[in-house]
Amino acid sequence: MSSTLSTLLVENRRYEPSAEFRSQANVSDARVYGEALGDPIGFWEAWAKQLDWFEPWTTQLEWKKPFARWFVGGRLNACHNCVDRHVANGLGSKVALIGEGEPGDVRAFTYAHVKDEVSKIANALKAMGVKKGDRVCIYMPMIPELPFTMLACARIGAAHSVVFGGFSSESLYERINDAGAKVVVTADGGWRRGNVVPLKKIADEALASGCPTVTKVLVYERIGEGAEFDRGNWTEGRDLRWSETVDTASTDCPCEPMDSEDLLYILYTSGSTGKPKGIMHTTGGYLTQVYATTQWVFDLKPDDVYWCTADCGWVTGHSYIVYGPMANAATAVVYEGTPDTPDKDRFWRVIEKHKVSILYTAPTAIRTFMKWGEEYPERCDLSSLRLLGSVGEPINPEAWVWYQETIGKGRCPVVDTWWQTETGAIMITPLPGITATKPGSATQPFPGIKAVVFDESGGDVTPVQGALGFYREHAPAQGPERGGILAITDPWPSMLRGIWGDQERYQNVYWSRFDDAYFPGDGTKVDEDGYFWLLGRIDDVMLVSGHNISTMEVESALVDHPAVAEAAVIGRAHEIKGQGISAFVILRAGSAPSPSGEEAVRLAAEIKEHVAKKIGAIARPDDLFFCAELPKTRSGKIMRRLLRDVAEGRALGDTTTLADPSVVAALKEKYESSES
Repeated sequence: MSSTLSTLLVENRRYEPSAEFRSQANVSDARVYGEALGDPIGFWEAWAKQLDWFEPWTTQLEWKKPFARWFVGGRLNACHNCVDRHVANGLGSKVALIGEGEPGDVRAFTYAHVKDEVSKIANALKAMGVKKGDRVCIYMPMIPELPFTMLACARIGAAHSVVFGGFSSESLYERINDAGAKVVVTADGGWRRGNVVPLKKIADEALASGCPTVTKVLVYERIGEGAEFDRGNWTEGRDLRWSETVDTASTDCPCEPMDSEDLLYILYTSGSTGKPKGIMHTTGGYLTQVYATTQWVFDLKPDDVYWCTADCGWVTGHSYIVYGPMANAATAVVYEGTPDTPDKDRFWRVIEKHKVSILYTAPTAIRTFMKWGEEYPERCDLSSLRLLGSVGEPINPEAWVWYQETIGKGRCPVVDTWWQTETGAIMITPLPGITATKPGSATQPFPGIKAVVFDESGGDVTPVQGALGFYREHAPAQGPERGGILAITDPWPSMLRGIWGDQERYQNVYWSRFDDAYFPGDGTKVDEDGYFWLLGRIDDVMLVSGHNISTMEVESALVDHPAVAEAAVIGRAHEIKGQGISAFVILRAGSAPSPSGEEAVRLAAEIKEHVAKKIGAIARPDDLFFCAELPKTRSGKIMRRLLRDVAEGRALGDTTTLADPSVVAALKEKYESSES
């Protein structure tokens, strides 16, 4: 890659916080940025002091690159801070979680009720021999018992490793063995699109491959006896029924005092080598930052009903379904199923039913809703919403605007957030009471976070920043806007503490690219106002005629066309340009899903020309292919690697993590037929 990314897309729309929202916002004074800059460690310490500690810390931060230790010597418990302290402070009768199953069953749990349920699970785990420092693998559907089990592990000092309930037995097997889990907690099954996902059967297959550290399997009866599906095998002495083990356990279970740096959880994320990375997060610093960001980024109020649509199998579910909201005594919604069951208005029905006021979802979901059309949200009363959030990948400006205008009706601020499994908590984000937002930009680093833009050689090319910026006193000679590689220069409380069992890999992956900064692997640009525009993974940069062009910018220009709902762009080998641009496009509802003949040629030419006008002729796609679906992982991210395989005629790579492996095979067949 050359020294910087070519930054082509121009977005001038700007949305100021309304006077009404600003007047009630948790943060209404931009001076918080300067105060955090002047004393970042003191800033985080002030947040930590709002939590309950059994013993105070003696040292705020020990930093020996690349290892940080926050609030050293302090002792606390994450479950106590998420549950017990609220009950002790008179909030026991407040609803903590509202669980809605895909079939329509609804259960509400107060904080007092959660304390009892969590304590029973914790006692059941202890009876199975789980003790402080052990690891527990959780493989469950998105039901309240999943966060309860996470909290139960935290309560007794065991680290949890949650595996997404859509992963295969092979993926589960890898994660169980890498973590050395002592117990697996699963369910007989879970509901997805009206069908049962046979979780116990899949867990049995994983264990049959050889998991020597596992001594017990705890099974929650989610489906029960009413449905016919493969329930797997029952192994006496190993397998235990929830109804006979947890439901009969005592509700008396004191919280284990944990050192601030004791392991809270391991969460696996994909690695470039193919072997998943077990990201480690500890207790004190992590809880501090998710607590702070939940309160400020979402402007969380005591009477809010908050819904993060993620699964607890991903870090978003850990930080912004469980630990962040519950540390703030929030009322949160947990939904088991898909947004199109029984119809494509399911998410909007959930919001209407439970009077959701804060919605946090992913750009891929937003683009899907755009594709389905406005008729579905228009069926429902969404007037309870007051703030919208986006997470998971950069959001296209047109998807941002659709979200703000169609779902938020122009009155809800949109907080587009950038962070990672590795960062643990939100890092770049608007503060909705003070930040003027720009569609597609995550805006400013959260107070106390130091983010910069480096060129390929590690030189700082961060432009001068605006009223909320605080990095550079003088603009560099290159001009007011530069693209490059995102880096974090100072330690932050929720940063990963390494990779489980492989600290050498931790240093090589995250700390070898630059001398004194964390390398998250993302490209970005920063504009003259100091706003960050995330451009996606550096791996998703195309080298076209000597220009490094982000796939995200071309995709955003494609989605800007009124007929396009979603797009994926890849660079394919080109004998003249080095790489040419191939675009895969999904059309919005109302357009033909796969136009053919002259209409396909006309529309493809029109869309290509739209891209050229939007961001420049250099970014005009060389070819454009209409499709009904894109290959996505189970977390909703587009697998561009497989699209490159399709475009360049290679054998398809690993498809085991796809939500629907048949999508890419069908796409390959259609692409090849169109080329012939």
